Amino acid sequence: MADEPSTSSEDRFAPVQVDLKNPELALLLAWLLPGAGHLYQGRTGKGILFMVCILFTFFVGLSMGGGRVVYARWDMSEKRLPYLCQIGVGLPAAPALYQAYLVKERKPPVEIFGVPLMAPPINDHELGQLHRDYGFRFEMGTLYTMVAGLLNVLVIFDAYAGPVFVVPEKEKKRRLRESKENPPPADGDTADEKTDEKTDATATADN
Repeated sequence: MADEPSTSSEDRFAPVQVDLKNPELALLLAWLLPGAGHLYQGRTGKGILFMVCILFTFFVGLSMGGGRVVYARWDMSEKRLPYLCQIGVGLPAAPALYQAYLVKERKPPVEIFGVPLMAPPINDHELGQLHRDYGFRFEMGTLYTMVAGLLNVLVIFDAYAGPVFVVPEKEKKRRLRESKENPPPADGDTADEKTDEKTDATATADN
């Protein structure tokens, strides 16, 4: 009797059932604060990991540019496309919207420790001065905060739809090879087996 193929490898790659609770609420929480959606679902390890890594990346980038690399501005002088990525971290980037409103209304932006945190430059001259003051750190800070926002988009998707399970290519080939070596019985074979069983049963009854 031939040995049956082991299913331990298949079990190892089998999807795990995850209780997503209310996916829509988890999505909202994950956007408001990175990792919050996973904490709500009870996926504590992932939640803490995402929260620490994404917020650390965001605030390191923010500090590189003196708190000015994250700002919202959409007018004829500048369309701040990086902010579309930065807002992916949710509430940590939200003050930029209020600061942009104040500047648009020609009101002084809110200052924290003397720094107009996340306030957009009033004009091109101020923007140029920021680049001169911080040099390459201004661009690197912008990049870091953008990456943090984009990473949280993936976290939001994971909180809403659950983890994605990928079967390695090597495992796919192994399963294909085993299916060829041990093909399932065809419909005709099954019918023949049933006919043989019925014939045997009839012969036994006659005896």
